[in-house]
Amino acid sequence: MEPGEAAELLLAGMEGSRLPIAVAHGEGRAEFRDTGHLRAMQGSDQIALRYVDNVGEVADTYPANPNGSTDGICGLSNEDGRVTIMMPHPERVFRTVQHSWHPDGWGEDAPWMRMFRNARVAVG
Repeated sequence: MEPGEAAELLLAGMEGSRLPIAVAHGEGRAEFRDTGHLRAMQGSDQIALRYVDNVGEVADTYPANPNGSTDGICGLSNEDGRVTIMMPHPERVFRTVQHSWHPDGWGEDAPWMRMFRNARVAVG
Protein backbone atom coordinates (compact mmCIF):
# COMPACT_ATOMS: atom_id res chain seq x y z
CA MET A 1 0.00 0.00 0.00
CA GLU A 2 1.08 3.54 -0.67
CA PRO A 3 1.14 6.18 2.12
CA GLY A 4 -2.34 7.39 2.94
CA GLU A 5 -4.04 4.56 1.03
CA ALA A 6 -6.09 3.36 4.03
CA ALA A 7 -7.45 6.83 4.63
CA GLU A 8 -8.14 7.19 0.92
CA LEU A 9 -9.95 3.85 0.96
CA LEU A 10 -12.20 4.68 3.92
CA LEU A 11 -12.74 8.32 3.05
CA ALA A 12 -12.89 7.99 -0.75
CA GLY A 13 -15.25 10.51 -2.26
CA MET A 14 -15.46 12.44 1.00
CA GLU A 15 -12.55 14.81 0.37
CA GLY A 16 -13.35 18.36 1.44
CA SER A 17 -16.53 17.33 3.24
CA ARG A 18 -17.62 19.21 6.34
CA LEU A 19 -19.72 16.75 8.30
CA PRO A 20 -21.33 16.80 11.73
CA ILE A 21 -19.85 14.33 14.18
CA ALA A 22 -20.61 12.77 17.55
CA VAL A 23 -18.08 13.05 20.34
CA ALA A 24 -18.44 10.68 23.27
CA HIS A 25 -15.70 12.01 25.55
CA GLY A 26 -12.87 14.53 25.72
CA GLU A 27 -9.93 12.13 25.62
CA GLY A 28 -8.12 11.04 22.51
CA ARG A 29 -6.70 14.33 21.36
CA ALA A 30 -3.77 14.30 18.99
CA GLU A 31 -0.54 15.11 20.80
CA PHE A 32 2.94 15.22 19.32
CA ARG A 33 6.30 14.66 21.02
CA ASP A 34 7.65 18.00 19.75
CA THR A 35 7.04 20.68 17.13
CA GLY A 36 9.30 18.86 14.67
CA HIS A 37 7.08 15.79 14.80
CA LEU A 38 3.99 17.95 14.34
CA ARG A 39 5.57 19.69 11.33
CA ALA A 40 6.51 16.32 9.84
CA MET A 41 2.90 15.14 10.17
CA GLN A 42 1.60 18.37 8.66
CA GLY A 43 3.92 17.85 5.69
CA SER A 44 2.80 14.27 5.15
CA ASP A 45 -0.37 12.65 3.83
CA GLN A 46 -1.03 11.08 7.23
CA ILE A 47 -3.54 13.64 8.55
CA ALA A 48 -6.88 12.20 7.49
CA LEU A 49 -9.40 14.35 9.42
CA ARG A 50 -9.55 17.70 11.21
CA TYR A 51 -12.11 19.45 13.33
CA VAL A 52 -13.34 22.60 11.59
CA ASP A 53 -15.58 25.44 12.69
CA ASN A 54 -18.85 26.55 11.10
CA VAL A 55 -17.02 28.38 8.28
CA GLY A 56 -14.61 25.52 7.52
CA GLU A 57 -11.53 26.88 9.28
CA VAL A 58 -9.39 24.50 11.35
CA ALA A 59 -10.80 24.56 14.88
CA ASP A 60 -8.44 24.92 17.81
CA THR A 61 -10.95 25.62 20.57
CA TYR A 62 -14.07 24.16 22.12
CA PRO A 63 -16.80 23.48 21.05
CA ALA A 64 -15.70 22.94 17.43
CA ASN A 65 -12.57 21.14 18.69
CA PRO A 66 -14.08 19.25 21.63
CA ASN A 67 -10.86 17.85 23.09
CA GLY A 68 -8.24 20.46 22.21
CA SER A 69 -6.44 18.44 19.53
CA THR A 70 -3.44 20.26 18.11
CA ASP A 71 -4.21 21.89 14.76
CA GLY A 72 -7.70 20.34 14.85
CA ILE A 73 -6.26 16.91 14.01
CA CYS A 74 -8.78 14.17 14.76
CA GLY A 75 -7.81 11.41 12.32
CA LEU A 76 -4.44 9.99 11.27
CA SER A 77 -3.08 7.22 9.09
CA ASN A 78 0.17 5.39 9.75
CA GLU A 79 3.15 5.81 7.42
CA ASP A 80 2.29 2.94 5.12
CA GLY A 81 -1.42 3.80 5.10
CA ARG A 82 -2.68 0.46 6.42
CA VAL A 83 -4.21 1.92 9.59
CA THR A 84 -6.48 4.93 10.02
CA ILE A 85 -7.56 6.09 13.46
CA MET A 86 -10.06 8.79 14.34
CA MET A 87 -11.53 10.42 17.38
CA PRO A 88 -14.99 11.33 16.06
CA HIS A 89 -17.59 8.58 16.26
CA PRO A 90 -19.18 8.31 12.79
CA GLU A 91 -20.86 5.06 13.84
CA ARG A 92 -23.18 7.22 15.96
CA VAL A 93 -24.30 9.50 13.12
CA PHE A 94 -24.52 7.36 9.98
CA ARG A 95 -28.34 7.67 9.78
CA THR A 96 -30.14 10.96 9.30
CA VAL A 97 -32.47 10.30 12.25
CA GLN A 98 -29.43 10.27 14.55
CA HIS A 99 -28.92 14.02 13.97
CA SER A 100 -30.73 16.78 15.86
CA TRP A 101 -30.93 18.70 12.56
CA HIS A 102 -30.15 17.90 8.95
CA PRO A 103 -30.80 19.39 5.51
CA ASP A 104 -34.01 18.16 3.88
CA GLY A 105 -32.17 16.45 1.03
CA TRP A 106 -30.22 13.92 3.09
CA GLY A 107 -32.68 11.05 2.84
CA GLU A 108 -32.31 8.10 5.22
CA ASP A 109 -28.51 7.86 5.16
CA ALA A 110 -26.34 10.62 6.63
CA PRO A 111 -23.04 11.47 4.86
CA TRP A 112 -20.89 9.31 7.19
CA MET A 113 -22.58 6.20 5.75
CA ARG A 114 -20.28 6.56 2.75
CA MET A 115 -17.26 5.62 4.91
CA PHE A 116 -18.93 2.34 5.89
CA ARG A 117 -19.92 1.60 2.31
CA ASN A 118 -16.34 2.30 1.22
CA ALA A 119 -15.12 -0.24 3.78
CA ARG A 120 -17.60 -2.84 2.57
CA VAL A 121 -16.47 -2.40 -1.06
CA ALA A 122 -12.83 -2.75 0.01
CA VAL A 123 -13.33 -6.08 1.76
CA GLY A 124 -15.84 -7.19 -0.67
